[in-house]
Amino acid sequence: MTHPVRQFWLLAPLAALTAGCGGSAPPSSASGESPAPGVRHPVVVRTPHGPPGVPTGTFDEKGRPVTVACATCHATRPANAEAKLGTPLAQFHQGLVGKHGSLSCTSCHNPTNGYASLRLADGKSVPHSDVMTLCAQCHGPQFRDYQHGAHGGMSGYWDLAKGGRVRNNCVDCHDPHAPKYPTVSPARGPNDRFQTGGGGHE
Repeated sequence: MTHPVRQFWLLAPLAALTAGCGGSAPPSSASGESPAPGVRHPVVVRTPHGPPGVPTGTFDEKGRPVTVACATCHATRPANAEAKLGTPLAQFHQGLVGKHGSLSCTSCHNPTNGYASLRLADGKSVPHSDVMTLCAQCHGPQFRDYQHGAHGGMSGYWDLAKGGRVRNNCVDCHDPHAPKYPTVSPARGPNDRFQTGGGGHE
């Protein structure tokens, strides 16, 4: 009998630092049985839900925050190419916290369509759902480690012959405007039975 979710014991210490950024149950076989030999279950990478919105501070009838699309204002208001992260903005986005090098807003957001898409370094437009492509162009070592399973949280099966796997996207754990992961202290390990200070072994 197989278990619906298996932990990645070899990556457990690393996964403990990067997992827990939101999750859902991994896809698995409905019967719980292993598929035919050679069949591999899918690896699903989470994707953001469309372009981000600016919070309005109000909620709808179901208690969900009401947001306004960036293009609502930026379609009629030209982009400020001089606006940089970390510098106070005079009129809009005053509460935005930005700590991402010396990037300007237009380094990542496409000003030609009211910020409705992202902009790669070569000027190519990509949808917000493809944010990982944007991140990877500057964060190569992290993306390489992600591709090999050593960066980013995941859930599901290590052996894809037994079940599927769900992987986090960059923005599941990192705020794109201030991506540095908060510093954490590791939890204290279990007491060593030979160093308890209780007089030693009997």
